[in-house]
Amino acid sequence: MQKIEKVAAMQEYAAALRRDGRRIALVPTLGALHAGHASLIRLARGKAAAIVSTFVNPLQFGPSEDFARYPRTAAGDALLCEKEGAEVLFAPAADEMFPRGFSTHVQEDAISKPLCGVSRPTLFRGVLTCWLKLCNIVRPDLLVMGEKDLQQVAVVRKVAADLLLPVEIITAPTVRDPDGLAVSARNTYLSPTQREEALAVHAALCRAKEMVEGGVKSADRLVAEVTHLIAAKRRLRVIYISIVDRQTMEQLREIIPGGCLMAISFWVDEVRLTDNMPL
Repeated sequence: MQKIEKVAAMQEYAAALRRDGRRIALVPTLGALHAGHASLIRLARGKAAAIVSTFVNPLQFGPSEDFARYPRTAAGDALLCEKEGAEVLFAPAADEMFPRGFSTHVQEDAISKPLCGVSRPTLFRGVLTCWLKLCNIVRPDLLVMGEKDLQQVAVVRKVAADLLLPVEIITAPTVRDPDGLAVSARNTYLSPTQREEALAVHAALCRAKEMVEGGVKSADRLVAEVTHLIAAKRRLRVIYISIVDRQTMEQLREIIPGGCLMAISFWVDEVRLTDNMPL
């Protein structure tokens, strides 16, 4: 496995792969790699040369968010990438990606607006700006993303379609720990007591899925049940719970079989997490 830190070197390596007739799959991450990322790398390398970026993108963190303390595990990231068969670990510094004077940003004005776009208004502009720059550096054939961040996937799909970008976007299912908690770098912030309470969210999502399988179609009824279950935990505070179209993120009043999901964002004391469940 190659570890590359400079943009020019990454461009040169990717160009060499293309000259050799090889396809490229990009797995964009913020580092602090875990089992969810490992599943993305395995999916990528089964289809192409897997390039994993571990750049902690400052543009997607708001002024009061956790950029400074976000987990950074460079040695562990390299070990995981090598174990899972990545061809390249791309780990540029912030001034390499966004040098002094950088002033261009990418914005999407529909799918990015609800859900996380309400409480984190700079999130998707930062995500898209970094993502498009990574794509221009690597020029991947495939972009591999996780369904845990399904709004992000939907926003990236929309921008790729709108701008006619020649990249195929493929996704892998959310990976969960044995107790049901969706794996996330921010899980490392949780104390054992906080983690125990956070498990109520997955249980509530499973309850919503059971209700749909039992014939319930009303979004309001499902949201009310999940809200009630989560409210029983004193450390949890809901930011949003919504049933949305999985492509447009439009809020739905009734279940559309195969086409919707329940999305949730919540605080566990001071730790913000997200999850979702296809319905």
